[in-house]
Amino acid sequence: MKFLKYSMIVCLLLPCYADAQTALVAGGAGFLGSHLCKKLLERGYDVIALDNLYTGNRRNIEDLFANPQFSFIEHDIIDPLDLKVDFIFNLACPASPPHYQKDPLFTTKTSVIGSMNLLELARRNNARILQASTSEVYGDPEMHPQAEEYRGSVNPIGIRACYDEGKRCAESLFFDYHRFYGVDIKVIRIFNTYGPHMDPYDGRVISNFIRQALQGEPITIYGDGTQTRSFCYVDDLVNGIIAMMFDSPTDFTGPVNLGNPGEFNLLELAQKVIVLTGSSSELVFKPLPSDDPKKRCPNISLAKQMFNWEPRISLDEGLKLTIDYFKELGY
Repeated sequence: MKFLKYSMIVCLLLPCYADAQTALVAGGAGFLGSHLCKKLLERGYDVIALDNLYTGNRRNIEDLFANPQFSFIEHDIIDPLDLKVDFIFNLACPASPPHYQKDPLFTTKTSVIGSMNLLELARRNNARILQASTSEVYGDPEMHPQAEEYRGSVNPIGIRACYDEGKRCAESLFFDYHRFYGVDIKVIRIFNTYGPHMDPYDGRVISNFIRQALQGEPITIYGDGTQTRSFCYVDDLVNGIIAMMFDSPTDFTGPVNLGNPGEFNLLELAQKVIVLTGSSSELVFKPLPSDDPKKRCPNISLAKQMFNWEPRISLDEGLKLTIDYFKELGY
């Protein structure tokens, strides 16, 4: 059984191979989730990709359907589900501002109700569950770079709150399930990530810049371009997720930052993209959106200490790979 539409509460017994354990990836057809599915298959797991295709795309996982250890279920985690699994990765949530602000109530439900449904699934299966949280829990930070003990500076009523506060609430739920029910949890906080399988129109800065440069359009910079970000290539990020789930100490729950501590302002990023694409695009400046953080850079010393992880791929190298992917899409 390779493709399933999951619209009611059912129990599915999917095929197992040898003694392989089963990993469920919620958001498995998305940018990060699709890469994670591939990596888990390479490690020998039976993999179930679960996705409502709100921002995910079957194109991202089409090369995985030939693998007999891979299955896809179209399902929204806001609705309960019942599966037999050993590990759960919760990557299900719109992650770019245009997507999560399109329907803020849906975004909040995904983070809160969806997390509860997956936590209940983990509790019934005695499964380990990983929550993909975000650097956005730090808001517009007063600590720089951001370390895990920093509690953040978040506007709870702003246009970004559905995502920022939704993820903060999800972290709270994970730790309450851990304390109250003994659920085995891992929590990561993901900083800006990029690479193949990005949606060219997702509104993220790298996808915007590359698409605009390849099409010869003006490159749009919001604000004056001095705001900073750190950019982690997707392969490095997925390796960090895998390491946190399987290689970190059993009693280490996190939260732990995953990202590249190399910091660039948006003007520097735009110039890199222009050079690497050979574009003649000019820069245009527009007002900075409400609550957009001025600085974003992870302190990753905890990840280094607990499971010996740090990113390996430079921004220039990762941008070249991402540009090649956009060209394959026809841009």
